[in-house]
Amino acid sequence: MNMHLPPDMATAAPLRKSDIPDDRELLRAAAELTRDISTARPEIYWPDMLASALVGYGALAGAILADSLPVALACGLVSVMALYRALLFIHEITHLHRNALPGFRTAWNLLVGIPLLTPSLMYEQVHTIHHSRMRYGTAEDPEYLPLALMKPWSLPGFVLVSMLAPPALLLRWGVLGPLGLVVPAVRTFAWERVSSLSINPDFRRRAPETEEQRRWFLFQQVGASLWALFVLSTPLWLGWKPLLVALAVTSLVAVFNQLRTLVAHLWENDGERLSTTAQYLDSVNVPHWIAGFWAPVGLRWHATHHLLPSLPYHSLGTAHKRLAARFGTGTTYHGANHPGMIPLVVKIARSTMGQKNKARS
Repeated sequence: MNMHLPPDMATAAPLRKSDIPDDRELLRAAAELTRDISTARPEIYWPDMLASALVGYGALAGAILADSLPVALACGLVSVMALYRALLFIHEITHLHRNALPGFRTAWNLLVGIPLLTPSLMYEQVHTIHHSRMRYGTAEDPEYLPLALMKPWSLPGFVLVSMLAPPALLLRWGVLGPLGLVVPAVRTFAWERVSSLSINPDFRRRAPETEEQRRWFLFQQVGASLWALFVLSTPLWLGWKPLLVALAVTSLVAVFNQLRTLVAHLWENDGERLSTTAQYLDSVNVPHWIAGFWAPVGLRWHATHHLLPSLPYHSLGTAHKRLAARFGTGTTYHGANHPGMIPLVVKIARSTMGQKNKARS
């Protein structure tokens, strides 16, 4: 029988998730109920990614060229949402089997990853660590901080620092990249410290594991550096407006992504190893359809994704419906469902205020 949650699971107080055992019935049902929807469908991936990129760049051009401020702002908003969706396919690329969608990873890098200075190498061999049973939520996890157990100022700082991502990426690829060709220490620093989409400041990236990976990552690094140098040259012959508008749009994309990241987990683990079920309960599903706007490409089903990391994004909604129907309220599966972004932010903020009170006592 599916494990029922203890009474305090419904409260705002953080649980000691390291004590939660695996719910074998849930894990078995998740695998069995999704076998027929586990294949990535190119007729969904390709049009979605290409349309998102096309709309995003077209609206960005409109924001740059428009003489009317309201029109420019409207175009800028459309560009933010479309490029945000296009960029989040980096998450899918990390989980897709290398032979699942031939050409998709290369096309995405050429159309989205390199132009936005976020090539897939920044997530490949990094994000999979976050899904490791032995590393999730520990000091080795590049994508985890115990935010709910930190000081209150950590939350606004966590979000606001993301505004600096676009100029930081220009510096990483346009300055550190070329400089690293002649200064080995800079090359090592750039790879270990600023070549990953990570939030753990103590994470150090390891070297590529195979020669194929080294060649693939080199292609992306060269492409990103050449593009960054081109972008940095544009004020000399196009003026400052295109660069400043592009930086504003991409900064908002980064802020949206950081807000989504803030509510992707409950961030209640303080470095202990967790069972797969405990990882699931520390992650978040938001069933309400509106969440599809701020957590697109299947990311509003983030907890279900942690149960089924290789399931394609277009199947996560179906998986959620099947599992929700299979298990009743009060069971493990429903323990990861939350009403929306604002309640989640409030929950984490209250937890940080509790940490402040503990420090005073």
